[in-house]
Amino acid sequence: MPRTIFPFTAQDVSALARSLDRELEAVDRKLGHVRMLNVLARSAGYQNFQHFRAQFATRDRLDGPPAPPDPVDYLRVERVARHFDELGCLIRWPAKANHRSLCLWSLWARLPSGQTQSEPQINQILNANHLFGDHALLRRALCDHGLLSRTADGREYRRIERRPPPEAITLIRHLGLRGPDQLVADLGF
Repeated sequence: MPRTIFPFTAQDVSALARSLDRELEAVDRKLGHVRMLNVLARSAGYQNFQHFRAQFATRDRLDGPPAPPDPVDYLRVERVARHFDELGCLIRWPAKANHRSLCLWSLWARLPSGQTQSEPQINQILNANHLFGDHALLRRALCDHGLLSRTADGREYRRIERRPPPEAITLIRHLGLRGPDQLVADLGF
């Protein structure tokens, strides 16, 4: 049976070492912070923590500091995906606010970018992408969350262009709302 590899990253190796040291202390196996740092560095293929630290310091001098990776809560995305059918239509309005915001991003991805739409056009798009019959709720929520702008008289709507959070990107891709190439072109990632 082939071995499954699960990549593991930590934002701060020192915090990870402290946490592991506390856990080991609970079972009477305390190593100490510096020794734990060396154990972690050696497990990643470095000679010791100083070698690990020197590699990152040199990389930062040569390339500049790396952008931190955006963490994705895959369990949250999976839970939110349950609110959609197999075609990507929103079945029900979630009770949890953080689930609702991800659902709104999926609707946002279906709105045309760079185009002004009338209220009936927006309603038509929303009605085609949800099954519980309340396009007004969705339209207001999109505006309230800053994903859709409207004129003062409510006649014209426009999708607000911005980068979705990591979980929203994952949900949009999972639902297959657009082909991956179209999504990359539209959102610039």
